[in-house]
Amino acid sequence: MDDEILDHQRELVRLLEEQGWDVTETELSVYESPWEDDDTPEASITLSARKEFPPEDDEEDDDNPYRVK
Repeated sequence: MDDEILDHQRELVRLLEEQGWDVTETELSVYESPWEDDDTPEASITLSARKEFPPEDDEEDDDNPYRVK
């Protein structure tokens, strides 16, 4: 099952990268169901990604004090 979950994670990363995202962090957790009557294993995939967007032409530099320069 672990190989199948890793394949799913790789596919999600590939899809994000195809859309121009830079995947910066991945986390994969596989665990037993917390419910007493359900022995089905579960998995959780967490991905962090970033993507820069160019500024729009109509945006003005408004000297926002919270903007890092």
